[in-house]
Amino acid sequence: MANDTDLLDLDNVHKHYGAYHALKGLTFAVPGGTFGLLGPNGAGKSTMLKVLLGLLDFEGNARVFGVDVRARPREVRARVGYMPEKDNYLPGMNAVEYCAYGAELSGLPRAEAMSRTHAILEFCGLGDKRYQKIDGYSTGMKQRVKLAQALVHDPELLLLDEPTNGLDPAGRDEMLALIKALPERRGCAILLSSHLLPDVEYLCERAILLHQGEVYYAGTIEALRRSDGEETLEVRVKEGAEKLATALAGKGCRVTPDGAALVVALPDGAGSDLVFAAAEEAKLQVRHLAPRRLTLEAAFVRVVNEAQAKKQAAAGG
Repeated sequence: MANDTDLLDLDNVHKHYGAYHALKGLTFAVPGGTFGLLGPNGAGKSTMLKVLLGLLDFEGNARVFGVDVRARPREVRARVGYMPEKDNYLPGMNAVEYCAYGAELSGLPRAEAMSRTHAILEFCGLGDKRYQKIDGYSTGMKQRVKLAQALVHDPELLLLDEPTNGLDPAGRDEMLALIKALPERRGCAILLSSHLLPDVEYLCERAILLHQGEVYYAGTIEALRRSDGEETLEVRVKEGAEKLATALAGKGCRVTPDGAALVVALPDGAGSDLVFAAAEEAKLQVRHLAPRRLTLEAAFVRVVNEAQAKKQAAAGG
């Protein structure tokens, strides 16, 4: 249940574009930190960000920092930085004009806006390019200047919409490193919206999984990556894997071969000592034992498939 300390709190949020139902009853709360908004293109990620900023009409309730987005959108936007997916500068603008304009829109006086603009452009690596027109920037520089304008008013929450879009591998690594340092160096929480799962896995502690406008998962990435939604172990022995599998099955484990390894689901209440005991009884040597974790991509697919299977079962019932 949401409380007053939650960073975000959405309750039954719907958004329609004419007959198209873009958001379908989003309900979740986020306590803070760095978290990812996952989903394929068209899942509703950008729409959700614009709802949080008070830029779109919607049904339901949404709060940021405990502030009602619909009732007090300007207050929310003064505390939130937004890096949009698409370019949003006016033709002919240079970086100083662009960032200072954004700072003033956030409520800062002109002198303070200019002072912060120069500081943030240095921070984002654009100090020597600040007076060049953005039209002539490379893709990497355009992404950096969008990040700078999102940070210029020192926000408490940063909304990043596909921040590595269009970047080459080196530019992507530089952008991810810059973002990763922000919570410690700037003291802000981050919501990263991306269809690139490795970006989310690298940066985030928690994730919200959107699919076709619905929330399929909200929680820690660690829990999301647990194989089959439960705690399992990956076990390798020097030799005799089949013998160990038989021994573990006799102790109530569910064992699945995976190449040279065994994926072992332990009985309720059991720990890794059960594996060592079974190996000792079978006179086998355990060479590797670690928690089994799915890749984020595999976990995403599992959650989507499980949710859709439940829907089909409910519709058929």
